[in-house]
Amino acid sequence: MSVKTRYALIAALLLAPLPAVAVQPSEVMKDPALEHRARDISEGLRCLVCQNQSIDDSDAPLAKDLRLLVRDRLAKGDSDAQVRDYVVARYGEFVLLRPVFALHTLILWLTPALAVLLGLFGLWRLSRRRSTNAARSLSPAEEAEVAALLRRE
Repeated sequence: MSVKTRYALIAALLLAPLPAVAVQPSEVMKDPALEHRARDISEGLRCLVCQNQSIDDSDAPLAKDLRLLVRDRLAKGDSDAQVRDYVVARYGEFVLLRPVFALHTLILWLTPALAVLLGLFGLWRLSRRRSTNAARSLSPAEEAEVAALLRRE
C-alpha cells in the first residue's frame, strides 16, 4: 500500500461521519431489552434545544432529562406507545422527529409531492410551448421580407 493511499485512507476515516451518541454510561439501563426499547423510543424524539437531533444524539441538559424520563417510564412498566404518548402530552407533537400523519399535519406530508408535481407540470408546459413555437412556419409576407433582407446583403 503506497503512502498516498494510506494518507487517503486516514483522511477518509477522519472525515467519515460517526454517530454522535450522548447517552452517558450512568443513564444506561441494566436490562438490555429495556435499554434497547429506550434507544428505539429516543431515536424518534427530538431534542427541543437542538431541534435537528434526536435526544440520544444531543448533549443538551433537556435531552438528558428526556432520556431519563423515557427510561423511568419504561422501568415503571409503560409500553413504548405509552411512553411516546406521555412525552407528546407533556411537550407537544413537535417533540416527534417524524410528525404524525393526521389532518393537521397533512400539509407537511403533501408539500414535497405537490412540489414535484408542480415542477413536472411546469416542464411539460415548457416543452409544449417550445414544440408549438418550433413547428410554426413563416407566413408568405414574412418569407418575402426575409428574402428581401437577404438580397440586400
